Amino acid sequence: MPLVRLDIRHRSPYCDGKQFGDVGAYERIDAWAHYEVDPAHPANDGIVDLKRAPRNGAGKVEFGGDVTILRPVDSAKANGGLLLEAPNRGYRIALRAINMAPAEVAATARMDPGDGFLFAHGWTVAWCGWQWDVPRSDGRIGLEPPQVTDWDDTEPGHMQLRVQPNQDCATLVLTDQHVGAIGHHEPIAPGSSNANTTLWVRDSPYGDATQVPRATWRFCNEQSDPQGELNAVTIDGGFKAGRVYDVVYRPAQCPVVGAGLLALRDCAVFLRGDPSSPVSDTTRYVIGEGQSQCGRLLRTFLHAGLNADEDDTKAFDGLLIHIAGGRRGEFNHRYGQPSVQPTPSFGHLFPFTDSAQRDPQTDRTAGLLDMQSQRGHLPKVIYTDTSSEYWRGDAGLTHLDLQTRTDVEPPAYVRRYLFAGTQHGPGAIALTSKSHFGSQGANSFNAIDYRPLYRGVLMRLLDWVSGAQMPPENQFPRISDGTAAPRRAVLSKLASTGLTLPDEALLTAMYPLDLGPGAGAGVGQFPARVVGPNYPDYVSDVDDDGNERAGVKMPDVAVPLGTHSGFNSRHANTGGQGQLLEYLGSTAPFAKTETDRAPGDTRQALATRYRDANAYLSEVRSAAHSLSADGFLEVDDIEVCVELARQRYQAWFGPT
Repeated sequence: MPLVRLDIRHRSPYCDGKQFGDVGAYERIDAWAHYEVDPAHPANDGIVDLKRAPRNGAGKVEFGGDVTILRPVDSAKANGGLLLEAPNRGYRIALRAINMAPAEVAATARMDPGDGFLFAHGWTVAWCGWQWDVPRSDGRIGLEPPQVTDWDDTEPGHMQLRVQPNQDCATLVLTDQHVGAIGHHEPIAPGSSNANTTLWVRDSPYGDATQVPRATWRFCNEQSDPQGELNAVTIDGGFKAGRVYDVVYRPAQCPVVGAGLLALRDCAVFLRGDPSSPVSDTTRYVIGEGQSQCGRLLRTFLHAGLNADEDDTKAFDGLLIHIAGGRRGEFNHRYGQPSVQPTPSFGHLFPFTDSAQRDPQTDRTAGLLDMQSQRGHLPKVIYTDTSSEYWRGDAGLTHLDLQTRTDVEPPAYVRRYLFAGTQHGPGAIALTSKSHFGSQGANSFNAIDYRPLYRGVLMRLLDWVSGAQMPPENQFPRISDGTAAPRRAVLSKLASTGLTLPDEALLTAMYPLDLGPGAGAGVGQFPARVVGPNYPDYVSDVDDDGNERAGVKMPDVAVPLGTHSGFNSRHANTGGQGQLLEYLGSTAPFAKTETDRAPGDTRQALATRYRDANAYLSEVRSAAHSLSADGFLEVDDIEVCVELARQRYQAWFGPT
């Protein structure tokens, strides 16, 4: 078992011994996992540069990472499910996403229990550090990977870092900056060689690139310390807001990035099956969960066929993959950046569907689950996406035949759900257009909080892997029933909603990339070459209010107070006006009365739709009951949904 030892560094009552329903108290365990993997074992095939890493006396590659566990004190009260979350950028976010804990505590060690949903239902919850470039702290956990040391400048491999600043600036730190304040990843310093080091600039993410003359830019220290490590790049005249910059260089270090995938696998196996595991007595089923970056990580995990360890022991019974769309990521590549998300690169490549199909753009035939199907131990998988992953241009590819432009139904062991009218992260009631990423939208951000749906789906996945019951049928936009349409066709229906729409000329879909002959082995060349035309970009069609027709609808989407979309546009203040502001959606409330309607707004006013607040909330409650009957909502969350709707009504239209 490649997780050879778990050193428990701290063990204490969780939340001061608070009692959670009939399950009772929990305890918290913080530990350090020691891994030793065999680089020659077939179960580890495909982990880039693993065979180049230093080995111990037994011929194994060693590395280590953080682990945090919350478990019921009384193991008899556990429900048998272990939720193993891949921390998002080092943050343990399951309690925010599932227990609806406040977002502001995500960066602390406290781990606010929120409403206690997971604990009242008897879940064991664990987090496994897997990402090498996060700064570790009380609030963030990560991995110390093996490092390749026998390197020379003749070997292939460079890193591409893309940044689109929201304001003019003198320097750009050498780490992914799209996630702003929640990122702050470790800067990736350049090596001593400047061979093939280039800087490129373009006017939009998919626009033509121009190489910047080498004499006009240089690596520097962000703190202007001439003796400090090079951790940033600067350019004569500064970087301009809204423009897109790609710096291509060879870093000073070469970590085995894919060790993070092995850590997840081996941690799952150890926690369930090892006699020394502190949760072997509470765990019968292991469900892996990842959101956004970590949803893409789990898609990469499946694509690599890693769901069984060196002893051929199954790691995950089920996977809940959230807001990943059709992408993977730089999780198993030479000089890969786990943090990166906006760059068209390794994470944006075919295949997109689970089952094999032919890509007419590249003439390749493949499916995401090909390798896992060959190796066996397929888990049950539930994918959940928001409207933003569809508007981003990739989620629609996960259930589309690229040759015939017809629907592809997922395999029997997969479910796929669109949370209609939502954005990448749960929305907030107070309308705002400025994000914690540092970006600004042309519209108010999407206000729908879909977390009750997310935890309902989690409970159905546990039912599924335990054999208790099947989950609800797939819910996503389909061409066959007219609920799927190209983005441009849907935009034409939204002109009368009061939303500022993206510039159609800048609404570019994903395109096939050629990263060179080494791409299959995890070594690419940058910038990538575009091959063939763009991929199709289907989203959900909309009704007369501009709300989505397909997918699973929160009660306050089914009974709306406004138009809720998965897109937004960059604000003129941040440059790139008219470009799609990825990951963020929009909300435009209805007018309160018919006389309040703005010119051109054809949507019925609130007063025309609902007699009063009580009538509105009665319809919301009815919609929540229907969701519960369909299996998407826990019975206890019916009133949670009603309360969310009540708060939104009051905030936008006055006392209820």
